[in-house]
Amino acid sequence: MTPVGLQIESFTFNPFSENTYVLFDSSKECVIIDPGCATRQEEQELKDFIEAKGLTVARLLNTHCHIDHVLGNYFVATTYHVPLEIHEADLAVLRAVPTYSAAYGFPQYQEVLPEKFLKEGEDVSFGNTRLQVLFTPGHAPGHVVFYHEESQQVIGGDVLFQRSIGRTDLPGGDYQTLINSIRTKLFTLPDAVRVYPGHGPSTTVGEEKNSNPFLA
Repeated sequence: MTPVGLQIESFTFNPFSENTYVLFDSSKECVIIDPGCATRQEEQELKDFIEAKGLTVARLLNTHCHIDHVLGNYFVATTYHVPLEIHEADLAVLRAVPTYSAAYGFPQYQEVLPEKFLKEGEDVSFGNTRLQVLFTPGHAPGHVVFYHEESQQVIGGDVLFQRSIGRTDLPGGDYQTLINSIRTKLFTLPDAVRVYPGHGPSTTVGEEKNSNPFLA
């Protein structure tokens, strides 16, 4: 048992108010999940936190590859010399970003392609921490979430929000697939598990089971 368990720091970046997460433990190793930093100022905010905590960036992970979750991939990959890791089913989603980034107001977007693919059943390890990878398609075809069983916390991307769910009207999205992912992957976790979503405040599995209008 480590003296300090998993700690989660969140940053809200870019015009989509996307939640970027840094997960770290007493080893001082960390992973960055869904870096959405779109400006020099946002990049600096992320960098300052990592330096202030004395962290070593071990991995760069994407829950999925819509533009608001990947804007900072190039910055993180090149600054900290870590390869990008995504689920292979989201590669086409990632590759599409340069075709529309300028239209969304991000002409400066620089592409980074993955060097590793995440798979359900293969844990993500760093420092003293192991995260379970759960495959949760529906919002995006290759969406995954990262579950830390010991602390009962999950980085949930755009699957489940407080009183809402991810949109399914984007390419590769499917409503019934998303509902199935929530019911079979997230709602089978303990009610106390805290869900840290890609947008908005955190919630718990139990709260959403009881109050989410999309899952009544």
